[in-house]
Amino acid sequence: MKTNIRGYACFLLILLTSFLGACRKDPQVIPEEQVGVLPADPSRQLQGFYLVNEGNMGMNKASLDFMDFSTGIYRRNIYNQLNPAQINGLGDVANDAGIYGSKLYIVVNISNKVEVLDAKSGRRIQQINVTNPRYITFKDGKAYVSAYLGQVGVANAPNGVVVQIDTASLKEEKRIEVGRQPEEMAIVSGKLYVANSGGYTPLNYDTRVSVIDLNTFTVVKNIEVAINLHRVKADKYGDIYVTSRGNYLDIHSKIFVIDTKTDLVKARFDVGANNMVIDEDIAYFYGSEWSNNTGKFSLSYGMLNVKDEKILDKKFITDGTDANIKIPYGIAVDKYTKEVFVTDARDYVSPGVLYCFDPAGRKKWSVVTGDIPAHFAMVYK
Repeated sequence: MKTNIRGYACFLLILLTSFLGACRKDPQVIPEEQVGVLPADPSRQLQGFYLVNEGNMGMNKASLDFMDFSTGIYRRNIYNQLNPAQINGLGDVANDAGIYGSKLYIVVNISNKVEVLDAKSGRRIQQINVTNPRYITFKDGKAYVSAYLGQVGVANAPNGVVVQIDTASLKEEKRIEVGRQPEEMAIVSGKLYVANSGGYTPLNYDTRVSVIDLNTFTVVKNIEVAINLHRVKADKYGDIYVTSRGNYLDIHSKIFVIDTKTDLVKARFDVGANNMVIDEDIAYFYGSEWSNNTGKFSLSYGMLNVKDEKILDKKFITDGTDANIKIPYGIAVDKYTKEVFVTDARDYVSPGVLYCFDPAGRKKWSVVTGDIPAHFAMVYK
């Protein structure tokens, strides 16, 4: 009798499971959206660019767009459409992106991974697991990823690391400890420069740029610069430009210039700079400096001649469009046409806007993006 009851119970369990399975719907893939922006131009040297939208923390809304100049079409949310098997989409907070060889690498901060896609098709190849990764750069068949390590916002988080990844095997080869909460990096003459922020401890920010000899993969020195470092960009004259975010109170954002031949700070510019891009002799930068005193952002736009190391008396937006930009959040330049692309994160929780400006600073076009548009990966012929 017990056997019959047990068998009947099993039958009911199987029936119930089948019923629930029939009722449950598979996750729906969010479809790609396409918007005609420009006339098709297949002859253009810049074929297009990927734009990575960070998405708000904890909302799993990072997304990938593509501006295709060969067709003139802006494609929103292509990752989910091209990779429907990835039910969680791109992940939580995409913090950087870069193309090296035939692959597109996307650093997804809170999801603790680097997504590797085919740069031509946008289809996923695999992911590389890295705890709390931040930025990526490349040299001689290697990818270098800065990573905070530890949990987000934890004051006693360990020192961060730089992870070396082989771009052929997509395997981590080694890692080295740097400062606290390392951010952006740049490579000059076989040395990797890493900005350390210490952003998890606002009363005790890190102040150093770590210098890694790539031949030995060892930290050979730490350069004292300023508190809460963030961006690092290299020019063609052997200098790197490093930004400090200040303390959001009485110490303001600045740009510092380091001579990589001597590894000494040789210049300082007292201007707000949250992000910058260097093209030939010009650094294009914007500031969106937050103040805890006023509870507001202070916005600014500027240009810097890196050859003469002088701030220019003009902006890269000249037609008043900057008044419509609430929070500038990403920037890139077409190295052939000298068009400048700037993104607006707006309120951080709804779709942003991508703007294109001609070399004279006049708006050419704009288009709606995903949430918090931030990181460009340019695709040239």
